[in-house]
Amino acid sequence: MFKRTGIGGLCLAVVIWMLPGSAQAAGLSDGNTAWILTSTALVLFMTLPGLALFYAGLVQSKNVLSVMMHCFAIACLVSVLWLAGGYSLAFAEGNAIVGGLSKAFLSGVGKDALVGDIPESVFFMFQMTFAIITPGLIVGAYPERIKFSAVLLFSGLWLILVYAPITHWVWGGGWLAKMGVMDFAGGLVVHATAGTSALLLAYMLGARKGFPSGLRPPHNPGMSMIGAAMLWVGWFGFNAGSALAADTSAGMAMLVTHISAATASLVWMVIEWVKFGRPSLIGIITGMVAGLATITPASGFVGPLGGLCIGLAGGLLCYWAVHLVKSSWKIDDSLDVFAVHGVGGITGTLLAAVFGVASLGGAGLAKGVSMGQQFGVQTIGVIATVAWSVVLTFIIVKITQAMVGLRVSDDEITQGLDITAHGESGYSL
Repeated sequence: MFKRTGIGGLCLAVVIWMLPGSAQAAGLSDGNTAWILTSTALVLFMTLPGLALFYAGLVQSKNVLSVMMHCFAIACLVSVLWLAGGYSLAFAEGNAIVGGLSKAFLSGVGKDALVGDIPESVFFMFQMTFAIITPGLIVGAYPERIKFSAVLLFSGLWLILVYAPITHWVWGGGWLAKMGVMDFAGGLVVHATAGTSALLLAYMLGARKGFPSGLRPPHNPGMSMIGAAMLWVGWFGFNAGSALAADTSAGMAMLVTHISAATASLVWMVIEWVKFGRPSLIGIITGMVAGLATITPASGFVGPLGGLCIGLAGGLLCYWAVHLVKSSWKIDDSLDVFAVHGVGGITGTLLAAVFGVASLGGAGLAKGVSMGQQFGVQTIGVIATVAWSVVLTFIIVKITQAMVGLRVSDDEITQGLDITAHGESGYSL
């Protein structure tokens, strides 16, 4: 930590170490804490305003405020639920499936409590921003036709019953962590859960009027591009911050995140250019999000070659998945949550085992573990995450239907949810 040399530098180090409340004495790293504080702000920036603007530009003008309201209200709801028990269920000691409630309302967590060499309060906040954006991603599956009360009830139950347990499996010392699953920043925890649940919810909710051929195009691609740019910047906190340190792992995670996003954007653009004769703004920014989602689980494990190849895979597979879901399966996952986040997160989770090996520029697998063995562990993680998400999401949707209903009336859909649900209008034209 100290750059000085000689007796003078040594004496200075000893004096600082002996000061009361010294960060060195307490095991606290000022540098790592500063980076995670910054990363926390960046990840929240991804949801508010990044995701809100990205999604809002993709819907009709009469529903723009409703989508923003969904993202904002989910952020507020999840913050309170994370404090009340979500964090404890994810990260407190428990069993292989879920943590206990010993840290509900941060009980017993003092201001000097540490996780590694950062304050637990900072770790709590950093993980809270992940918990906020994950149900926020699902917003893209159901705009323009869902009750606002259903959004709140579904999101709250989903956080507790889906997100918290799977977070515990992977990051909280649960059974997948003990198996050695590799998920650096949320390919399973965030993207596979949100994507899978979004697909099932969209199917159970039903399609928008006019789906698939009679839908109006996005009302403001420029707004979506601004939101996408915020997502790109914020994602550096998402992936590089997951190192929980300002170190070489964070630096490489940031590098490969950027390369993957750029590569997938170009892939999506070229496909559209060849197929339709012109590249679209919506296409290139969707490709960017696909590249970011795909690199997320592998970002701390792979090198630049891995970032490039994973971005290429993400662009190709996610583009294919968009048309599979809407054209073949006839499911109105309106803003392609499963195709982009679900398929991307699953793809990146599996490829982490391939490009994580040292011979391909990665950080290397665990000692004595082969690529094939690690790929098997990753596959188990994917299957378990998808299965849990499907079963619990089905139950949550049924509970929501029974308690508050799910879909608004046809008249409300025609008028738009901005007016009927919130009494406001995004544009006075």
